[in-house]
Amino acid sequence: MANREGDPSLGYLTRKETEVKLPRPTRVKNKTPAPIQITSEQILREAKERQEAEIRPPKQKITDPTELADYRLRKRKEFEDLIRRVRWNKSVWVKYAKWEESQKDFNRARSVWERALDVDYRDHTMWLKYADVEMKNKFINHARNVWDRAVTLLPRVDQLWYKYIHMEEMLGNVAGARQIFERWMSWEPDQQAWLSYIKFELRYNEIERARAIYERFVQCIPKVGAWIRYAKFEMKNGEISRARNCYERAVVKLEDDEEAETLFVAFAEFEEKCKETERARCIYKFALDHIPKGRAEDLYRKFVAFEKQYGDKEGIEDAIVGKRRFQYEEEVRKNPLNYDSWFDYIRLEESVGNKPRIREVYERAIANVPPADEKRYWQRYIYLWINYALYEELDAQDVSRTRDVYSECLKLIPHKKFSFAKFWLLAAQFEIRQLNLSGARSILGNAIGIAPKDKIFKKYIEIELQLGNIDRCRKLYEKYLEWSPENCYAWSKYAELERSLSETERARAIFELAIAQPALDMPELLWKAYIDFEIAEGEFERTRQLYERLLDRTKHLKVWISYAKFEASAIEEAEQQEELPEDVLLEQRKLCIQRARGVFENAINYYRTSAPELKEERAMLLEEWLNMESSFGELGDIELVRVKLPKKLKKRRQIEIDDGPAGYEEYIDYLFPEETQASNLKILEQAYKWKKRKVASDDDDDDEDDDMDD
Repeated sequence: MANREGDPSLGYLTRKETEVKLPRPTRVKNKTPAPIQITSEQILREAKERQEAEIRPPKQKITDPTELADYRLRKRKEFEDLIRRVRWNKSVWVKYAKWEESQKDFNRARSVWERALDVDYRDHTMWLKYADVEMKNKFINHARNVWDRAVTLLPRVDQLWYKYIHMEEMLGNVAGARQIFERWMSWEPDQQAWLSYIKFELRYNEIERARAIYERFVQCIPKVGAWIRYAKFEMKNGEISRARNCYERAVVKLEDDEEAETLFVAFAEFEEKCKETERARCIYKFALDHIPKGRAEDLYRKFVAFEKQYGDKEGIEDAIVGKRRFQYEEEVRKNPLNYDSWFDYIRLEESVGNKPRIREVYERAIANVPPADEKRYWQRYIYLWINYALYEELDAQDVSRTRDVYSECLKLIPHKKFSFAKFWLLAAQFEIRQLNLSGARSILGNAIGIAPKDKIFKKYIEIELQLGNIDRCRKLYEKYLEWSPENCYAWSKYAELERSLSETERARAIFELAIAQPALDMPELLWKAYIDFEIAEGEFERTRQLYERLLDRTKHLKVWISYAKFEASAIEEAEQQEELPEDVLLEQRKLCIQRARGVFENAINYYRTSAPELKEERAMLLEEWLNMESSFGELGDIELVRVKLPKKLKKRRQIEIDDGPAGYEEYIDYLFPEETQASNLKILEQAYKWKKRKVASDDDDDDEDDDMDD
């Protein structure tokens, strides 16, 4: 029952009634090709031939006024009904008005147009079509009325103005067209409107009127293009002075405009056409000085081409320099902290030699202070100041400006975080060259007080020493050592100064203070200087005491060798005393040799007992001892050392890294005589034990045999 009842969703039809019955695919029983083949072209041609003719409604012919009136009434009713439905559809209004026009009922057509304009008077296309209808049917006054209303209501639509003016001009009403142009210009339209007005006047050879319009044009639209058009207009009419005046007025008003480059290029090309090359060159140079470098690329290119054509060698070089200057300006504009670009730019300006420009570039360069107070950012920047100061002193020879440069830079550097000793010294040396010693001392004193450095102390001491101010040198050394008491160089130089002044006791006291310091940066140099000082003074006993004190602090191999060489060198001192008899000299030589051997013996004993792991140092010490015994000649005893020399053994050891063993490496080991004897004793002891065990085992075997015989 449910299947027979209708489904409301299917319009109360049954499912069976709504099923779509598709035709069954025909089964082709005979698949052999037909004897007559039919192409798709034949099928299409046959369909075209059998197509029935289109049924068109019969043409209605109106034969009397009554039928015409009925037709018009019916048609108007259709249009009115359509308008009531879609009042906003403009195409309906246009069709209605054109139909009325086709019926030659112009009053009704105007009525339709007016009603359409009431709907939307802002649509300028309706005004255009309305006016075109009036003009086409030669209703000139009506057309004027339409155009006048259109431009009054829509003054910013240029097309309405153009059409209105064109109509008046076609009618020969030049005065009327001019009046319309004047109405239009009162609205200050765009450039094209002004140019159309000018062309209109030029068509009737009204040059003065066109000139007056140009004057109003450049006042209304004060742009570069307007002034250039004005100047070209005057040039075309042969008024060169007027054209030049236009360019000059434009330069005064638009010097800082973004398009000033185009104006200057046009002005220079105008002067070039007038054969005024000097004027053109001055214009180019004026422009290059006033236009920002980033907007003067085309100007530079034109200037270089101009100089190549009209200039001499100097002018061409100047133009090329200008081009390179432009490139550097681009680089420093993109990255003002690229100091290498500033160096290149300054070098270029210095090659030209224009002092004001050089100073300007220097000032611009040093104005780019590094953003962070870290010395690595300032290392290139500080050379800008150095070069600036050297330029002012050597090239410009302006002492006051040089002094100002140095003082300003010293104020700028953050001395609490870092400083530049080189700059302090350059400032002081400048004052010395100006014979201003008090100024130089003041600068170096400030440097020591604000940012003390080794270079500043050294140079200050050197200056005072050259001037012979010994007391100042001593005070400076004291300040130096107060600031850096671990500096062995300062201690050595201070003692050397006192020794040069024959102040032996002061020098010795300085050395004693130095070696008593708890921390030293290079103590070996200080001890060596002290020892050399005592040797030079001939104080051999003091020297031995120094060596002994040094050996209490360190047992380094070089100290032992140096001590032994010192004792051996006493032989040479003894030989220099020619007044002594030969037997006394021989005794002194033997004594010196014994002392040297004693030093070597002590060193060997130390390495054998206290540092047995330092085999290589011990071997080197023996080699040095052997060489020294050879140098003694007949008094030397080579065999004494040779029996102590070790044997070199090549061994292998495992290389250990974080991940475990990583292979083996070869190394040289040393086997000393006492170690050889010890190893031989161990071998004999092992052999004796083995022999003893063997004898004991043989006795046990014999006892077992006797028991068996029993």
